[in-house]
Amino acid sequence: MKKLTVILSALISLFLLAGCGSGISRGRVLINVSYDPTREFYEAYNDLFRAHWLETTGEPVTVGQSHGGSGAQARSVLEGADADVVTLALAHDVSLLEHDGMIRPGWETELPLDAAPYTSVIVFLVRAGNPKDIQDWDDLVRPGVDVITPDPKSSGGACWNFLAAWRFAQDRYSGDEQAIRDFMAALYANVLIMDSGARGATTSFVENGQGDVLIAWENEALMSLGSYPDEFELVTPSVSILAQPSVAVVDENAEKNGNADLAFGYLSYLYAPEAQRLAGQYGYRPTDPDILAEFSDVFRLDVTLCTVAEFGGWDAVYERFFSDGGVFDEIYTG
Repeated sequence: MKKLTVILSALISLFLLAGCGSGISRGRVLINVSYDPTREFYEAYNDLFRAHWLETTGEPVTVGQSHGGSGAQARSVLEGADADVVTLALAHDVSLLEHDGMIRPGWETELPLDAAPYTSVIVFLVRAGNPKDIQDWDDLVRPGVDVITPDPKSSGGACWNFLAAWRFAQDRYSGDEQAIRDFMAALYANVLIMDSGARGATTSFVENGQGDVLIAWENEALMSLGSYPDEFELVTPSVSILAQPSVAVVDENAEKNGNADLAFGYLSYLYAPEAQRLAGQYGYRPTDPDILAEFSDVFRLDVTLCTVAEFGGWDAVYERFFSDGGVFDEIYTG
């Protein structure tokens, strides 16, 4: 992890040096450390925000971004990556920075909707024609079905995947703990490759041709369909989960860098109508209900969604499922 942090810090430093001597006033520089499936969205959002900030304040700004597995990204900030803001896959990864004192308590209340400006759901991406006839979670445990999903120890998206599958099994087996564990063990026994992040998993499935089904963020699946319209199909399982990526100002860094106001403005603008529409265009579900309705032809809005609150919240989830020696470790090593 320290090697990853050094690499990330070096990349950020290169970004800060890029364009020096060009004669172009770049103003302040803001760094957004994010999880891997957001890179295209934030590339577009950064252009939108720069224009907004220049128009409203007269100040030019430059925005840099880095991407990786959400848990790994949070740890990189703890180890020195100079993020002014984090835009991560789940609240628990932001809380790691809060517990370390880098983010003040109460960050969830500083922005609307628990600081989750867009959402997603977990879906399946299969190959054209759906040759393995994959329709729901129980199809993923059949012999001969190769599954691609990232590692929940490093990927926030993988944690959402795990919880959605667990909830399906919970309903299927009426809460029988051993039956649920057996189901999850069968699912992970079929996992062909467990990449460190969601984008790596997408690359394994889409570009490298590995596996029969990818458990994916909806936005990742939609992006793959857009890039390869004749090669893949999206399947929405009977039970999914409302995935709520979280955003926060890294107070310690933003204040040190003189960027506290800029960082808050950057995250606040994610809730503006034009930013909400941009999120929809990049496959994320807008939290503005009126704008979400504009994308009713893109998103299936009648899917049954569970929430992390039904599992007791992220602290309880991590303690039970993803801590060292937790349920995931027991299932996977078993």
